[in-house]
Amino acid sequence: MAVPVLLLRRKIIVDKLTECNAFSEESAVTLQTAGVFNPNGFKRFNRFLVYKGVLGVTSDGRYYLKQSV
Repeated sequence: MAVPVLLLRRKIIVDKLTECNAFSEESAVTLQTAGVFNPNGFKRFNRFLVYKGVLGVTSDGRYYLKQSV
């Protein structure tokens, strides 16, 4: 059950960051600003997406897409 939830979460984050044109550190936004529901939920999964190179994160906690998904 957890895997579909995480795949949906990944899709939502990618879609929202794409809508915000967050493709670099300069254009990075917080997940709250991007409109991600419950932006502070799934922190461990967010770190996993950064580790896997899907997302980048700035020193002040803003996110951007690192790769074409």
